[in-house]
Amino acid sequence: MREEGVIGPGLCFVLPCVDSVVIVDLRTVSMNIPEQEVITRDSCSVSVGAVVIYHIEHPLFATLRVINYNDATHQLAASTLRTVLGQKSLSDIMTHRESIAKTMKEFLDRATDPWGIKVERVEIKEIRLPPQMQKAMAAEAEAEREAKAKLITAEGEILSAQKLKEASYDLENDPIAVQLRYLESLNSMIGENKQTVVFPVDLFQPLLK
Repeated sequence: MREEGVIGPGLCFVLPCVDSVVIVDLRTVSMNIPEQEVITRDSCSVSVGAVVIYHIEHPLFATLRVINYNDATHQLAASTLRTVLGQKSLSDIMTHRESIAKTMKEFLDRATDPWGIKVERVEIKEIRLPPQMQKAMAAEAEAEREAKAKLITAEGEILSAQKLKEASYDLENDPIAVQLRYLESLNSMIGENKQTVVFPVDLFQPLLK
């Protein structure tokens, strides 16, 4: 790197004791942000980690405008993670990861632009809840499942009652249907006992007169 700018790829000459060489890696870097303790907007404590993917876009800025661009980016990303999540509720964090990651990416990209750094993407890696919070959420989920099951059962009973009402109306207005239903009931009473013989006298009363 010299006063006239950045030396590109290829052969270059360095003057001993005059020039100093700074090698800047322009490849994409994946930076792991360890889990940060965050207090959410609704006063819940969570631990959240993230991954920041970036590359050096302007080596001259990254070398001259910040002492250690990797460390500075890491510290800024951790601080941004805590700040952004602190403005969200726990339910927002659990259900809107992509939106939160996008907000972080935009903020980091603007903040690191003077350093010659381009943030490509941010990913929320993992969210850890305290054991008490996990138990409370599990109990809430179980209660919701039970409520849905009871609702389905109640709807089924209502539908069954409606069908029985319709069937009762049909039987009242159709004597033949009543007799068929009577025979079905007798057949179900006999079951598998083939030695039992049932003679439906009631059905033959009109013929015996």
